[in-house]
Amino acid sequence: MHTYYVAMNITLAIDSRTVERARKAAESMGKSLNQAVRDYLEELAGLAGDVEQDVTELERLSAESGGRSGGRRIGRDELHERP
Repeated sequence: MHTYYVAMNITLAIDSRTVERARKAAESMGKSLNQAVRDYLEELAGLAGDVEQDVTELERLSAESGGRSGGRRIGRDELHERP
C-alpha cells in the first residue's frame, strides 16, 4: 500500500497589516510565513508530530549525513546556480 500526498494551494483573505506582522513573527522563528501557516494547519488538524521525536530524528540524520556547512548559509540564487 502506498500513501500519496498532494499539495494544495489555498487563498486566504487577510489584511496587509496582519500579514506583515505574521511574516515578522514567522521570520523570528526562522520560518517563512508559508511554513508557519502550514505548521499551524497541521497542528490544527492533529497532524503535527511529536516534537521530541522529530528533534531526535533530525539529530540522528544530521549526525549520519557527514555534511558540514560550518554555519555558511547558501542563498536561493546560489542554490539553483547551474555549472
